[in-house]
Amino acid sequence: MEGRKGYKFLNWARTYSCTPLLYFEPSTLQEIQELLGRAKRERKHVKVAGCGHSPSDIACTTDYMISLRKFNRVLEVDTQRMTVKVEAGISLAELNNLLPKHGLALSNLGSVDGISLGGAMATATHGTGGEYGVVSTHVLSLDLLVASGEVLHCSRTSNTDVFLASLCGLGSLGVVVSATVQCEAAFKLHQQQMVTTLDKVLENLEEHISACDHFRFCWYPHTDNVIYWYCNRTKRPVKKEGSWFWNYGVGYYSLEFMYWLSSFWSGLVPFINHTYYKLVYGVPAETVARSDKVFGFECLFKQYVMEWAIPRAETAKALNELKRWIEINKFPAHFPVEVRFVKKDDIWLSPAHGRDSCYINIVMYRPYGKLISHADYWAAFQKIVTAVGGRPHWAKDHTLGRDQLQELYPKFKEFAALRKKLDPTDMFMNDYLRQVFEMQSDEAAGRRTFAEVTV
Repeated sequence: MEGRKGYKFLNWARTYSCTPLLYFEPSTLQEIQELLGRAKRERKHVKVAGCGHSPSDIACTTDYMISLRKFNRVLEVDTQRMTVKVEAGISLAELNNLLPKHGLALSNLGSVDGISLGGAMATATHGTGGEYGVVSTHVLSLDLLVASGEVLHCSRTSNTDVFLASLCGLGSLGVVVSATVQCEAAFKLHQQQMVTTLDKVLENLEEHISACDHFRFCWYPHTDNVIYWYCNRTKRPVKKEGSWFWNYGVGYYSLEFMYWLSSFWSGLVPFINHTYYKLVYGVPAETVARSDKVFGFECLFKQYVMEWAIPRAETAKALNELKRWIEINKFPAHFPVEVRFVKKDDIWLSPAHGRDSCYINIVMYRPYGKLISHADYWAAFQKIVTAVGGRPHWAKDHTLGRDQLQELYPKFKEFAALRKKLDPTDMFMNDYLRQVFEMQSDEAAGRRTFAEVTV
């Protein structure tokens, strides 16, 4: 098939871009195999791009880019076993619309459903819940197309090592072309929104996590204000509550304008954070809705994002350190700092590998696409979380290299060896993956210094 020249790839936040030599949208396995064969003959690198939501350059390349947006068919739905087999280019939003028709639902989801299943697996995308793992833990089997053109069927009983590596493969092992996912019977969630302080939520953290199926909270920097949510499966009738200020768009548009003003006068940020907490979120509320409608969390507008997974026991220490740094440096940190919880797993490069984890996500908005200074904030946060054994969310910014990463991941060396075995000519490598697998940390930090560049 013919590739498109001059295509410019932009991620959702418009913070990373690239112009691949050729851009392809295959719709069949044979077409993808032909593309890998062509890349091998012409000695080109290949990167698979999902929906472009990752706030990093993990999908960027200057050679061949393959989008699987047209490779998104549903291959099989088994209502008795409650499983679905799909092509990897299907988005989680498409799955969420399909599954209820068969009386099924995904057991857990992250905040955003506009991402492909393959992309969610590649970076160990996660939701929240003390007894729930990353999205990849619900995958029963997958088919991996490797550089040689062979398709490997992988599960816990077949090609087990490849399976446990591919469940968070960073796009470095090959092209995941299909996956079978364990679902559950369709369900509604009862979400209760409550308010507290940062000290109180941290003092009672384990009780909160065990009190419901899915617990998360958001802290508003420059304040002690916290909003937290309990989500439980329910048979209750659908119910929706919300602030008119937000429901009618006043909150969205005014917030973007206010943060734009703060880019000229940073002293506005504490006022904004406190005011929007009081006007929009800082009141008790509850919702009962279809599960995926509750799991979703609106991204508001374009933003820079950084997220790390730390041992759950280190949550209070890391957040208190972050709060102290913001206060001492008077840094105009935007809201919210989102905190979620994930059960440990055995996936080789999952940030939750071997330990119950807390994911902490920080943001700086880009009102009207404006560049907003964030490099100092990013560097300080990385220092705080790495001090307690933090592992980066693979889809987001970090400056770690091979030496640091192999200390954080017990199976890192095994993964690197398997990657080289499956891709001996480095067909699937790009600058992001060279940072991860080839650079020492000082080199990696030089490649990505959290430079404040926006496209």
